Amino acid sequence: MAYSPITDNDVKEMLNKIKLNSLDELFNIVPDKFKLDFDKFDIPKGLSEQEVYAKLSEIGEKNSASKNDTFIGGGAYDHYVPTVVDFLSSRSEFYTAYTPYQPEVSQGTLQYLYEFQSMICELSGMDISNASLYDGASAVAEACSMSIASNRKKKIVISSSVNPEYISVVKSYFSYNGITVDFSESENGVTNSKNLLKSIDSETSCVVVQSPNYYGLLEDLEAICELKSTYPDLLVICVSDPMSLSLIKSPGDCGCDVYVGEGQSLGNYLSFGGPYIGLFAAKEKYVRKMPGRIIGRTVDVDGKEGFVMTLQTREQHIRRERATSNICTNQGLIALRCTIYLSLLGKHGLVNIAKRCFENTQYAADQISTLDNFSLKYESKNFIKEFLVSTSFSVKNLIEDAGQNGFNISALKNDDSDSLFLLAFTEKYPKDKIDSFVKYLKNYKES
Repeated sequence: MAYSPITDNDVKEMLNKIKLNSLDELFNIVPDKFKLDFDKFDIPKGLSEQEVYAKLSEIGEKNSASKNDTFIGGGAYDHYVPTVVDFLSSRSEFYTAYTPYQPEVSQGTLQYLYEFQSMICELSGMDISNASLYDGASAVAEACSMSIASNRKKKIVISSSVNPEYISVVKSYFSYNGITVDFSESENGVTNSKNLLKSIDSETSCVVVQSPNYYGLLEDLEAICELKSTYPDLLVICVSDPMSLSLIKSPGDCGCDVYVGEGQSLGNYLSFGGPYIGLFAAKEKYVRKMPGRIIGRTVDVDGKEGFVMTLQTREQHIRRERATSNICTNQGLIALRCTIYLSLLGKHGLVNIAKRCFENTQYAADQISTLDNFSLKYESKNFIKEFLVSTSFSVKNLIEDAGQNGFNISALKNDDSDSLFLLAFTEKYPKDKIDSFVKYLKNYKES
């Protein structure tokens, strides 16, 4: 919609209407001690566009990390983003984060959100997807909330191999409302079904597992879903990287009830932490309890196809305190980028990208395994694009030195040993880049 700036005549007309002579008179009600005295501020003269650009570029040059090769894992990955994603998503028709309420003037936006939902359903093996949530962490917490609303039970069990940031958000959601959050300890980097079973009882609403998990390893989702034969009301929530789903059996096909994930890897940059996008899809039986926007396809009175927001009676702006979630918006612009990216690659293209990630990661793991002072933490190599490394060096010192030598890496979160770090290798970094990093590790000496 058009933006109409206010003019001096508009201001004058409005002031005359309320019988005031100036804007200062409008704020006479505010005591002087609370008003800013702009004469006391040492504000320099304005700069030209060229001068501003040069100044900001000078500041930006101080951040060397943006020039480094990035092998950071843990939920956000440095994939290549095709130029067409930036070009199409920046078009004025699309360039907004606004979630439309008026379908009559938003058919293009509603259609791409509908296509986005369809693609997420196909990747996840689920029946219905929403139009996205804020990020992967909020999607996990909202899935737990939906589970509690569905079966009215008061306990959540989370595998310890789930991303710690996601666990932290779940804790913050349910810390003060009578919900118990328990954990099932993993063994050798993956969820142990026997340990999980011991943590579950008749009051357990859901279990949360991640595959590939925080350590990069694949979980046995089918074995975990068999727990539902003992506890039929139990929901299994699977967290997964959407790109990896192009290579492995989908959560829906494994028997999971809900799929959630972080969609940053689908056509979005790392961007120093966001904005990202939460993916959420579930079996159709849970549609009335799902959070967020849902876009539907219909026909108008003339029989023409159209798109609308549907099932809005679930949402906060309709039901207020009885809503299933307090989220009634979505990451529209990031969802558009995901839709363009997936449409551009197609089924075969996405598989090819995921295969290249797999090949690069396996190659890197093989090379690092031969180094002194470095080893894979777990024997299993059932990973797609990230794995956990153990070292005899201080990881904190290693990360700092690596950054100064052109490589971004990250420590394992909540690790007190200062000896573990996650590495991720995407299609963006070919073997010569990996060899350079391995050579750096080989020659690294702690000062």
